[in-house]
Amino acid sequence: MKIYLNGKLVDKREAKVSVFDHGFLYGDGAFEGIRSYNCRVFRLKEHIDRLYETMHTLMIDPHLTKKQMNDVVLATLRANKIKDGYIRLIVSRGEGDLGLDPRKCFGRPNVICITDKITLYPPELYQQGMAIITVPTVKNVPNALNPQLKSLNYLNNILAKMEATHCGYNEAVMLEENGYIGECTGDNVFIYKDGVLSTPHLGRLKGITAAAILELAAKIKIKVFEGYITRHEMYNAGECFLTGTAAELIPIVKVDGRTIGEGRPGPVTKKLLDAFHQLTKKDGVKYSF
Repeated sequence: MKIYLNGKLVDKREAKVSVFDHGFLYGDGAFEGIRSYNCRVFRLKEHIDRLYETMHTLMIDPHLTKKQMNDVVLATLRANKIKDGYIRLIVSRGEGDLGLDPRKCFGRPNVICITDKITLYPPELYQQGMAIITVPTVKNVPNALNPQLKSLNYLNNILAKMEATHCGYNEAVMLEENGYIGECTGDNVFIYKDGVLSTPHLGRLKGITAAAILELAAKIKIKVFEGYITRHEMYNAGECFLTGTAAELIPIVKVDGRTIGEGRPGPVTKKLLDAFHQLTKKDGVKYSF
């Protein structure tokens, strides 16, 4: 495996950064998870734009243009001869001292690109649907840590993930401080009932896959609502599913012990999943070996 590290493609065992990197010490950095399908990177522009928005807020300058960052992704895919895979693009603050002050980081930010395979959930769950639970850990409040920042600090999500796995579940619903649904530890949440597809608006990351699903829903004349959603509404939905780059679209058939709809993936969920798979065949940046 070849890893892109600061302008070079190096072997996995040689892909090393300093223990004084503030990305390692404090989670100070940005990242994107991206997918490629049959030598086509899905919505690469949107991912690169979101990465640069996070870096702009964090005041991190990667010393690369968006075009150059785009080329980093494609070069790493080519080097590993990956047609269908997962891309992890990382920009950390860089090496500094043991203090918090980013001004003490004397080196350039580290730019890293990893391309590999990923299977987030077992294949049978996409056919049968998955059960999830709500966990005690709530989402960070936006005025403490804005959910639009896709930073290297995922401790909030990790704590919630630990609670889910400890109880025997693959994924967890995280609530906002006000009790409304925020998102899952790594996925956006959708419910469908009475012709309306609903997803939380505030307090969640603006997912690239979620945006694609909303566009597809509009094309097939499904009404869309983005706003506050309660657990009561989720329990009584006709259908429910999660979206994410790694997860794609996975049906949810039970939440906190309550069966959703008929307890199996619903027709709207299946239609949107099929439409998404068709979209990945034509929407993206092509590359070849």
